[in-house]
This record gives sequence, structure tokens and C-alpha cells, in this order.
Amino acid sequence: METLMAVISWMGAQASSFWNNITAVLIYLLLLALLLDYVMFRRKSSRLPPGPTPLPFFGNLLQLDFWRPVNTVQQLTKRYGMLFLAQAGWTNLVVLNGFKVMKEALGKKTEDFIERPSVPLLCLAGYTENCQGLVLAGCSTGWKEQRKFVLSTLKTFGMGKKTLEMMVSKEAEHLCSELKSQGGAPFIPHDLVNSAVGNITCTLILGSRFEYSDEKIHTLLHLTEDLLQTLTKNITQMVAARSWFSYIPGPHLKIREVYNDITAIFKEILNEHKKTRDPAFARDMTDAYLEEMEKAKGTPESSFNEQNVLKIIFELFVTGTTTTSSTILWGLLEMVLNPEVQKRVQEEIEKVHGRDKPLMMKDLPDLPYTNAVLYEIQRYADIVPIPLPYITHRDVEVGKFVIPKNSIVFNNLSSVLKDETMWEKPHNFYPEHFLDANGQFVKREAFLPFSIGRRACPGEQIAKVELFIFFTTLLQRFTFCIPENHPRPKEDRVFSFNVTPLPFHICAIPR
Repeated sequence: METLMAVISWMGAQASSFWNNITAVLIYLLLLALLLDYVMFRRKSSRLPPGPTPLPFFGNLLQLDFWRPVNTVQQLTKRYGMLFLAQAGWTNLVVLNGFKVMKEALGKKTEDFIERPSVPLLCLAGYTENCQGLVLAGCSTGWKEQRKFVLSTLKTFGMGKKTLEMMVSKEAEHLCSELKSQGGAPFIPHDLVNSAVGNITCTLILGSRFEYSDEKIHTLLHLTEDLLQTLTKNITQMVAARSWFSYIPGPHLKIREVYNDITAIFKEILNEHKKTRDPAFARDMTDAYLEEMEKAKGTPESSFNEQNVLKIIFELFVTGTTTTSSTILWGLLEMVLNPEVQKRVQEEIEKVHGRDKPLMMKDLPDLPYTNAVLYEIQRYADIVPIPLPYITHRDVEVGKFVIPKNSIVFNNLSSVLKDETMWEKPHNFYPEHFLDANGQFVKREAFLPFSIGRRACPGEQIAKVELFIFFTTLLQRFTFCIPENHPRPKEDRVFSFNVTPLPFHICAIPR
């Protein structure tokens, strides 16, 4: 019995010693991990941008509100200044704020801010090394090929030509007919405006438009909205997760489902183009792309392939439709909230062109106040407050700070369009921002809604034509007002990569 007790006592002592040793080892490993975390990822250089103190392993992830990124950036800017650094895990996140900082970084050092960060979960939508589309692609040979092709074909099929102006003018007539059919009754303009702008994009890239009653255009628009909302809600997973994460069940898998539904519609149209196209005559961008695919046969390294054309069509439809339609909706909202501005625009249009003559871009110089209102709508609406990020491939000096290599860099466009050092009334709707003392239009240096640099929006010229012709035609034909017994619409903002106003009711009264 004594022997047994001795054995048990010895085993207890050994176990205690074992666990004490394990505890010591674990504490040692934890301290070593904390030291490595600090030495490798947290040590601050005197020239690094300021920012919140990161936690070990997590960085600032627990301090950043990814559900409200614009608010988070605004709060951090007030505390740390116009250029600050935070960390997501061990990844540096740098935010550029204000016109001066953005001009130096993206204007003077554009080659350092051209690359896109790798997002492994893009494999959910079929993005691969030689099939990266345009908007999300890295600065590769394929991206340069695709960008050159898109800019060239957009120019061929309308950009800067009468063809585009006539296309938009005809679509504006269709939109006016739909508005007239409302009979002056209250309605929500979102679907009609989205369909009208979507038709311009579809005509340019697919060669045809949809009737406003066609379920296909409504399906495309609703799926696009659904996709953008899903991406917004899962943005942290998209940026931070590894490729294996795509196999784990979760809401991010909806991205693949919705993307596949959208591209299935485009693939059907693409297949129809293959059957009906004439190699001697390209009807639209899709025909032109199919011609490039023919030329690239036997060249496996070429970026011209069927999966990439679907990516290009998808990206151009999403970016070309959502941004312009959102801006027009903000314009209608500001007109009903500022009826005196609407009246002055109508008077200027009527004085110069009457109520029936279609307006074209050549008429723009004769309408300084109208042009100022259009620019102010874009500035005030601020529909893309934080565009897609860049990644630095070397240390970059901006001002007195150094942005480290491999930092993900965000450009806070909102801070430029609302820069208090550049605008008299940055937080008010104030068309006089773009008028001189004589009432003539003047462009402002800090008006950069399309961003600057090599990654600036390639569809800027198309968007300008659409905005001018749609807006002036609508105000030429209708007076927009708040319906009786309806509350005054609010300027609340819905954020899903681009910013749209909350749905609102208006009446369109024929003039």
C-alpha cells in the first residue's frame, strides 16, 4: 500500500512538473510571438504615417468599422491627419485624404499607384491569372492589352462622336415617354433611370437596348444591385481571406451565385453574337472583341479569351450603369429639394434652346449655370467616396511620410470633393462653386469625381455626355416636384461601392 501511494505521489509530482513546464513553454512561445510580431510588423519608423496603435496579431481590425468605411475614415482623418496608416492583421492600410495629398500621390507619382492588391476570393467569380478583366486586374501585360482595347473601341463606337450623343438623345426620348405615361402621379424614379442608363451601356457593348418592360434588363439591374450589396457586406472577407476560404460555406458564396446568374445572361448574348456577326463589320464592342479572339488563336498567353470578354462585359455594365444612374438620381433629388435651382436651369435652357429642340454637347458653352449645376451634383453626391485600392511595390515618399512597400492604399475621394480648404461651402449643395463673378462657368482644380492617374475611370467622357443630355432633356420637358401629402425626401445615402439616394417619390409634370 505504501508503495502504491509512493508511486501515485511520484506521478503527481511528475504531472505537476510536466504542466508547469508546458505552461512555461507556452508563455515563452507567446512572448516570442509577441516579440516577432512587434519586430517584424509593428516597429514604427519616424517617417511612417501616424495612425491608431495596433494590437498584436489583429492590428487595428477590432477598431475599424468595415460596415461604415466612410465614417471610419472620416473619424481617423480628424484624429491622425490627411495621411494615416492602420493595420489589418499584418497588412498596412494607408489612406490618402485631401486634394493636396491626392494630387502628389496619384498625380505626380502615378506609376507608384497603379497596381491592384491580390484578392484571393476573386476566384469565386472565375478571376484567374490570364482572365482578370479590367477594373480588378493587376498592372500586367493582359491589363494593358484590355485597357487599350476598351479605350479604343469605346472611342470607335461612340465616345466623343455624334454617334454617342444621338444614342443618348434617343434613349432620353424613351425615358421622357415613360415619365409622361405616369400622368403626373407620384412614382419612384430609380428603375426607370437605371433602365435608361443601362440601355446606353448595353448598346455600346452589346449593340442593342431593352424595352423598359423587358424582364431581362430588370433582372440584370436587380442582380447587379444584389451583387454590390453582398460585396459590401463581405468586403473584409474578400480582401483578407485566402483562396481556400472559398470552399467554406458562408454568405460570401452568394457572390459566385449572383455573378454566375449575371454572366449567364451575357453569355447567351455573346453566343448570339458568335452566330450572327460579320467579320467584315463590327456592330459593337463584343463583335470587336470576338475579332481579337480570332487573331489570338494559337497564342495561349493572350488575354483575349471568352472568359475575359465576359469579365469585361460584366465590369463595364456594372461600372457604366450604376455610377451614372446614381448621379442622375441625385440630380433629380436635388432639383425637388431646391426648386429655385431647377427653375433657373429650365429658364436658361428655354431661353437658349426652347422646350423642344434636343440639346447636344455643342450647346454646353451656352448653358453656364446648367453646367455648374451638373458639376455640383457630381461633387455633392460624391457617389464613389472610396474607389478600389492600390498596392505599393516599393517605398513611396508622399509629403513628409514614407508609405511602406506592399501597403494597400485607399484614396478617399470624398475628402477631395468636400475638402474645406478648396470649397466655399463643401457640405452644402451650392452650384456657385463653379461660377465666376460674371456668372460664367469655371472648372475647379479639386473637382475629381472620376479620380486621377492611370486608374482613373476610363468611361469619363461617356458619363459626361450621358449626364448632360439626360439631365437637360428631363428638365426641358418636365418640372419635378415633391408629391402632395408625401414627406420631404431625405439625402440619406445607401453605400454599396457607389452611393445612391434612398428611394424617393416625385412627380414629373409635363411643361
